Amino acid sequence: MDIAGLLERTLLGLGYELVDLEASPRARILRVFIDRPGGIDVEDCAGVSNHLTRLFAVEGIDYDRLEVSSPGLDRPLKKESDFVRFAGEEVQFKLHLPVGNARKLKGVLQGVVAGKVQVVTAQGPVEIALENVERARLVPRIEWR
Repeated sequence: MDIAGLLERTLLGLGYELVDLEASPRARILRVFIDRPGGIDVEDCAGVSNHLTRLFAVEGIDYDRLEVSSPGLDRPLKKESDFVRFAGEEVQFKLHLPVGNARKLKGVLQGVVAGKVQVVTAQGPVEIALENVERARLVPRIEWR
């Protein structure tokens, strides 16, 4: 069964986005990371957890523990829509193949054009093919008063 597809459809109907899914085969743990504009709070996680518990029982999905949480301040960017949504934010990249002699980059995300992520780094603008992105995460911005 395609658990990711089932979660995508279900969460979309509840008003959330599936950011990531981690499944640990040995420990039989399912970790579901959700988001929505405006952020996630504890009540969101509890409500989604209750809903998914019932859904998994109906669908016959076997697991020992379900964890539902927000993606955190260093939210991973996985889909093209993530790179569009978070344009203007600082992002750290780990690449499959080097771009400009670097496999790790940090810069301000500008969006996506023709399947290439546009980033402005300290060295200047860079284009990264989506399929070359191994991992991308927002750089947390904490504002102290």
